Amino acid sequence: MSTPAKHKKGAKKHFKCAILTISTSKYWKKEKGEKDISDLSGEIAKELVTKNGHEVVYYDVLPDKEDKIYEGISKALNTDADFILTSGGTGLTKSDITIEVVSKLLKKEMSGFGEIFRLKSYEEVGTAAVLSRAIAGVIGEKTIFCLPGSPDAVRLALKEIIMPEIAHIMKHVRE
Repeated sequence: MSTPAKHKKGAKKHFKCAILTISTSKYWKKEKGEKDISDLSGEIAKELVTKNGHEVVYYDVLPDKEDKIYEGISKALNTDADFILTSGGTGLTKSDITIEVVSKLLKKEMSGFGEIFRLKSYEEVGTAAVLSRAIAGVIGEKTIFCLPGSPDAVRLALKEIIMPEIAHIMKHVRE
């Protein structure tokens, strides 16, 4: 048995997930009652999480406002979700504050997630990968992954990093 296989042996296989899209424009569409808020990144996240045998137990769209992001993460933490995915707010604009809000909540950061995400992004988009501040970490016994809002970035993170490692990550978070 390979070393990675040994580490994953005995890990739980099914997890519950909360998904938060952080986008002021999508938030206002939701608040106005529009049925189609065009949250392609959120839809991709839901699809890939469920396709990999996990369950989405909470979903929300939040504006790029510190109090609303904090409130949304608090709500997600109070669900039975094992891990949380956020998309949006990881860039460099003034309104990109997801990382600042989440960083204050982390007990432990998983530096390797951001490093590997940017490496894999570099393979797809070249040096534009430096614009992403994607991070992941642990809050209590839950894991949070903060992803860029781009559908391609969400797909990349879930397919190439999160879904292959979530059982291993959660096993260690709960030890």
